[in-house]
Amino acid sequence: MSGRAPLDVRIKRIYEPPGEDGERVLVDRLWPRGVAKSAAGIDQWLKDLAPSAGLRTWFGHDPARWAQFRRRYRRELSARRGQIEALRRLARRGPLTRLYSARDERHNQAVVLREVILGRAPRAPRS
Repeated sequence: MSGRAPLDVRIKRIYEPPGEDGERVLVDRLWPRGVAKSAAGIDQWLKDLAPSAGLRTWFGHDPARWAQFRRRYRRELSARRGQIEALRRLARRGPLTRLYSARDERHNQAVVLREVILGRAPRAPRS
């Protein structure tokens, strides 16, 4: 293994209050309902790293479509390697918290993006 610092990549709903989150990055294409931009405490809003509108609509946060969503979203992210590497560099300097607005904490784009940033292969679905 190289002498690089470990990656500290976290996931958090934007509706939770900011804490010791380090760099807070929103990864939703749409601004979350009911959250004032002035109170969100975000450092970056990376709309381009969110799933495309078509993929987001198709998925609809349906757990039955999770495995296919992950594959499709990873394919979309493969075109954003520069942005992914920039997030890795941030995560080496300290906590990187990706914020999302979905209600489902296990089936959302922030989970997939975390795997990609960490360089992890998709895990088998849990029943």
